[in-house]
Amino acid sequence: MNTSVLLLTAVGLAMDAFAVSISNAMCYAGLTKKQMVANSAAFGLFQGLMPMIGFFFGMLVGNFIRGVDHWVALVLLGFIGGKMLVEGIRALRHAGDDCPVDLPVYGAKTMLVQAFATSIDALAVGIGLAALSVNIFAATAVIALVTFAVCLLGGFLGRRFGVLLGDWAQIFGGLILVFIGLKIFIEHMVEHGLG
Repeated sequence: MNTSVLLLTAVGLAMDAFAVSISNAMCYAGLTKKQMVANSAAFGLFQGLMPMIGFFFGMLVGNFIRGVDHWVALVLLGFIGGKMLVEGIRALRHAGDDCPVDLPVYGAKTMLVQAFATSIDALAVGIGLAALSVNIFAATAVIALVTFAVCLLGGFLGRRFGVLLGDWAQIFGGLILVFIGLKIFIEHMVEHGLG
């Protein structure tokens, strides 16, 4: 996996967390800059850890998936990207909805739950990375740093531009992941014939 594909993957994975960061900045009126930095760091940490866990699991079953690595990448990235697209389009249909009234107090528990929930898809991507034999330490560092930066940006943008930006971000992220899955699949098919 080359650097540009890795960066695109990182951006695609970060879009869920970006959308949540925008929403947090809008819905938690008292959210401080320090909390936004902590939120971004938590999202980056989980987005980095989950692909690493998926990668090592993928290495355990590596012999079973080496012959179908391109299919694994296509299915996992296509599914995750497709899910993000559907959720983003659904959210756009309900754009303008107010923030939930019964929000919990924003604290460490809320932050960790959000960070975990937005990083679950990255676990599956890690399995796909194992099939592609990438340097997982470099890849997860890039994913974590990109997520941190994107979420920090999302927090500041959320105060100004609202929920619509978050919905479009999710759609954009989904398109990126579907594109990467197709790219890996097509490249493999071209290099190795139709198998």
